[in-house]
Parts: sequence; structure tokens; C-alpha cells
Amino acid sequence: MDSIVTTYKDVCFFCGRPAECEHHLLFGQGIRLLAEEDGIKVPSCNKCHNMGSILERVHENPMAEKLSKMLGQAIWEKNYGDREAFRKRYGKSYL
Repeated sequence: MDSIVTTYKDVCFFCGRPAECEHHLLFGQGIRLLAEEDGIKVPSCNKCHNMGSILERVHENPMAEKLSKMLGQAIWEKNYGDREAFRKRYGKSYL
């Protein structure tokens, strides 16, 4: 499924540089596959995704990871259902 977050597939969601990969806003423990099915992903450059310094990338940056999951849940709830439905699908709530 395409992203339900943005229509700008060629632009990094975080910095505006050309996108090189996708970042699933919800990830970990089998959650990434559900996020793929639901379109909860954004285009990203490699630097912002996982190759930049710890403060530049989403992965392995605890605050960026938490914010990513919160944003993913908020977008899912806006498009698919309420918080309880999110909990049932993803097994937890980030909000």
C-alpha cells in the first residue's frame, strides 16, 4: 500500500532532500508489517532514516523513535479508527 501520510514520495519527510528509502512510522516486534499494510510510512533519505549521526536519524534515537510511533498512531486513528481499535491491531498505544 502507498503511504497515507504524504503524497510526496520523492522527498524526504524529515529534511526535504531526495528520498532514498521508506521509514515505517510504526516499527518493531512485527509491527512494521502492519504499518506496511496500513500505509503508515514516509519517504526518507538514508541520513535521516538510519545512516546519519544519532541526532540526525530516526532509528536508534529514542526520542525520534517515540515521536515517530506517536505520529504513526495519530495518523492511523485519523484514517482507520479510534484508540481502542489501534490497541487491538497493534497491541499497544503510544498516545
